[in-house]
Amino acid sequence: MNALFLVFHGFAPYNGISKKISYQMKAFENLGFKTELCYLEFDESGNQVRMIDGTPLISYGKGIKAKILKRIEFGILYRHIVENDIRYVYLRYDHNANPFTINLIRRLKAKGVVVDMEVPTYPYDSEYDKYGFFERLPLFIDKIFRKRFARYIHRIVTFSDYDYIFGKQTIKISNGINFEEIKIKGERNSSDNSFNLIAVADIHFWHGFDRVSAGLVNYYSKVQKMKVLFHVVGGSSWAEYNRIMDVAKAGHVDEYIIFHEQLFGEELDSVFDDADFGIASLGRHRCGITRIKTLKSREYAARGIPFIYSEIDDDFENMPYIMKAPPDETPIDITSIVEFCSNHKFTPTEIRSSIEGKLTWEKQMKIVTDQMNN
Repeated sequence: MNALFLVFHGFAPYNGISKKISYQMKAFENLGFKTELCYLEFDESGNQVRMIDGTPLISYGKGIKAKILKRIEFGILYRHIVENDIRYVYLRYDHNANPFTINLIRRLKAKGVVVDMEVPTYPYDSEYDKYGFFERLPLFIDKIFRKRFARYIHRIVTFSDYDYIFGKQTIKISNGINFEEIKIKGERNSSDNSFNLIAVADIHFWHGFDRVSAGLVNYYSKVQKMKVLFHVVGGSSWAEYNRIMDVAKAGHVDEYIIFHEQLFGEELDSVFDDADFGIASLGRHRCGITRIKTLKSREYAARGIPFIYSEIDDDFENMPYIMKAPPDETPIDITSIVEFCSNHKFTPTEIRSSIEGKLTWEKQMKIVTDQMNN
């Protein structure tokens, strides 16, 4: 069956979201779906272009006109889907319900095309709380139209525990892992005896990494035999950088926090080889989320390192190598992490094998495709 994976943003091979999409597409292919990817990018001349598998479908030009057209002009995309006998569309939702996206999905449904929609995080309204009026405008529009948009969707795919979203029945899955692409933790490179915490993310306030900064302040307020370092890998805005470092500088522990740029391949593997413990999400409560199955927790487990998180994740709640932080603003207890790792010896292979049998992307996407005719 011909399928289309539709996203309304860019695609960069080394970006975390883009890598996830690549793994999902590979899973679709393995399940018998000939899958194209539709995304947006800038060409060499600065034009905004809607792409299909690296080939331009339509150029919207530059400037304000292009910004508007990419959000409202879907006629050529509709014709591409119909003319190429694409029978299944998997849409990654970008909080962009409006009359134009509704019209696209309505017309596709009328042609018998099955459209499933992935809502990556839910609820998400509070993610906009810290933005200004113009940054929040898309959410205002989304609130008006999202239930109407969902009428034409077959199912909503969620990583939460909700049975219905926008009044539409959900398909609950977990974030998966492409184990072929993730190297298990190897031998330590550094001879330094420090204890290394690692957090890998495109940093947002819901990651709650400032709670680790506050925890380090408490930890170093007493004389410690063990030197603890916090490695933060990935991009961040100045606001998020300052959220983490203002706490650290005020408590005079900024020297123990090391920011790395986005790392890939062997460079990222090397940092993980030195890591003792992973920091997953610690601030999902800031968005009103209590249950979610984050990709980062699964990547830590695939690497073979223990980790901490604060939400409810049914895939890990009873695993012996995880720690739970309270879903609040209290500092993370660094001493308890060090003691946990000292008192429990988990091999990377043991941790990885605990999820290897069930959290592949192929198994997760099969849950979705099995519902196509229901």
